Amino acid sequence: MNRINQLFEQKKENILSVYFTAGFPKLEDTLPTLKCLQANGVDLVEIGVPFSDPLADGIVIQNSSQQALRNGMSIRKLFDQLTSVRADIHIPLIMMGYLNPIMQFGFETFCAECARVGVDGMIIPDLPMVDYINQYKAIAERYGLEFIFLITPETSEERIREIDSHTNGFIYMVSSAAVTGTQNSFDTKVDYFNRINSMNLKNPRLIGFGISNKSTRDMVNRYSSGAIIGSAFIKALEETQDVEKGVKLLLDKLEE
Repeated sequence: MNRINQLFEQKKENILSVYFTAGFPKLEDTLPTLKCLQANGVDLVEIGVPFSDPLADGIVIQNSSQQALRNGMSIRKLFDQLTSVRADIHIPLIMMGYLNPIMQFGFETFCAECARVGVDGMIIPDLPMVDYINQYKAIAERYGLEFIFLITPETSEERIREIDSHTNGFIYMVSSAAVTGTQNSFDTKVDYFNRINSMNLKNPRLIGFGISNKSTRDMVNRYSSGAIIGSAFIKALEETQDVEKGVKLLLDKLEE
């Protein structure tokens, strides 16, 4: 069983997933970041492939991508860094990137490299569902990769059910129709959260975009299997310029 599926079998609630941009703040921070997140109880990690035009991301993650690219990060460099990752890391890993650089690298080559180093799944926010089904699903499945799709408050029921029927990892619930960033409250999103829960989907859900403190994390935990943290961690790394201090700062903020 894929590690993502194992996680959701073993842990039904309060899952913590953290995103970071590979190569930020320093080029060689990828493995130290993974080790530190795992050591501090993070359940799942999204490894961000830096891209010059990350459409779904707000200014914080955009800036981290620019810095990572300036540092010299590339897909090839990232796979080199991850070659021995499974010697130390046992939690599920997801590669999050955009279609353009992955296509330039070669989609099947990308999947093969993910399988080689022990990556469990992929998120490509700008990959259309129809293209995934017709062109890429069979390739991803051949390499044992779960494909994760995003939904928003504006996503139609038809599309949500299509995503649910064609995937087997989890569904990434975007908290609002906006780019990544922090928010203070999700009180206006309760109807959306309840609507998705009432659909009785087969896949578990994690909620991301905007979670940055205890109140927002607690709220999304009530309506899903857990929270995805991105910008708040990048901000912590930006502020500290140190992986261990950045992880500690993030976890402290999630208790405030």
